[in-house]
Amino acid sequence: MRKRRKLVVVLFIRMIQNISLHFELKAIRNFEFQEILFWVKTGLSKKKEFVFFSNFVEEIQKKMNEIKLDIFCVRLYNNFTRMETFIHPNKERRMKKISLILAIMVVLAFCMPVMAADPIKICQVTDTGGVDDKSFNETAWNGVLQAEKEFGVEGVVLESTSDADYAPNIEQFIDDECDLIITVGYMLTDATIAASDDYPDFKFSTIDSSISKPNTVDQVFQTDEAAFLAGYVAAAVTKTGVIGTYGGMCIPTVTIFMDGYARGAAYYNETHNTDVKVLGWDLEKQEGTCVDSFGDLEKGKQVTITMMDQGADIIMPVAGPVGGGTIAAMEDRGTGYVIGVDSDWYYAYPENTDLILTSVVKKMDSTTMEVIKSVVDGTFKGGIIVGTLATKGVDLAPFHDLESVVPADVVADLDPIREKIINGEIELNPVFKQVK
Repeated sequence: MRKRRKLVVVLFIRMIQNISLHFELKAIRNFEFQEILFWVKTGLSKKKEFVFFSNFVEEIQKKMNEIKLDIFCVRLYNNFTRMETFIHPNKERRMKKISLILAIMVVLAFCMPVMAADPIKICQVTDTGGVDDKSFNETAWNGVLQAEKEFGVEGVVLESTSDADYAPNIEQFIDDECDLIITVGYMLTDATIAASDDYPDFKFSTIDSSISKPNTVDQVFQTDEAAFLAGYVAAAVTKTGVIGTYGGMCIPTVTIFMDGYARGAAYYNETHNTDVKVLGWDLEKQEGTCVDSFGDLEKGKQVTITMMDQGADIIMPVAGPVGGGTIAAMEDRGTGYVIGVDSDWYYAYPENTDLILTSVVKKMDSTTMEVIKSVVDGTFKGGIIVGTLATKGVDLAPFHDLESVVPADVVADLDPIREKIINGEIELNPVFKQVK
């Protein structure tokens, strides 16, 4: 009987230790686990026992005041369902059963009220590219999926097939009483402004749009910073001396990429006494090539063929799924490199990794998670999140399989250039400055 009691105590302490490490609580981290086992084997010192458990309870109470009970319960459950990871593998099977029973009892005792409640509903309205666009819609949705695992929320998505769907999709989510409505893309700006005005008690978050409403968190990105790095690399790697870019539509959230890309190439020319030409964006006129679509791959293919016929061997399409047309054109020609946008296209197009030089990445999944967490823990308030190189909200993706294509001295240049952009020594176009 005494051995069984000690076994239960050891398992209980192991559970407490695991929770404490997960929540970064001080009470357990101040004690070595072997010392705790010594207490169990030799008889707990009353003083140490009191200090140990009172500190633990105090830390747990503080942590539960910082986060909502439902987050606590989700994490608690996730820890307990992994009991076998912190029980010694040589212990008997019944030890695991005992520990799991204890875990279930603790979870039920703490969390039954939360389990009975409806989950927080997070609702996303996509732009016309759809939720599987391998670009900004999908990246934002990945943030919702991560939140489902981390916070136990319920994610719901409505895909817009045309701009006529924007307002009705938002209205549907109003009717569904969503706890947060995320609208993805600059094209949803007007519909989101109208809804946030009409429904001030609802919470909204825009992606790639800034509407400055008290019930809305705007997620915007200084993508020209990362695009500058991409343009610099493209100018260094090109064999023809011609690179290109084009947009889905010539709207600010697209042309900011194109402008940064062209400026990066110009900076390479300036510092290396070269004359690499950029097709698709004119820095002086602030005009560029756009195909008026975020869904027609054939348009992407045709504009790519035109640019390749003019000598371009590296092209950055800023057009969501339309960029797949650029990949198709380069496959047909058997030459050229693509620079992806929004997500890392090395993973978005796994069958074409030999064509993906790098990508200009926007961490929309991370910023979306940040907004959802504020809804879950009750700290949501209107404002703006700006993703920059400094905050790691934007960046240049790795070169992956094409690392050998990029000269070592160019790779070495990137970190100093990144720092010059961050500290303002390299100035970008003030027209695209995202103000927090």
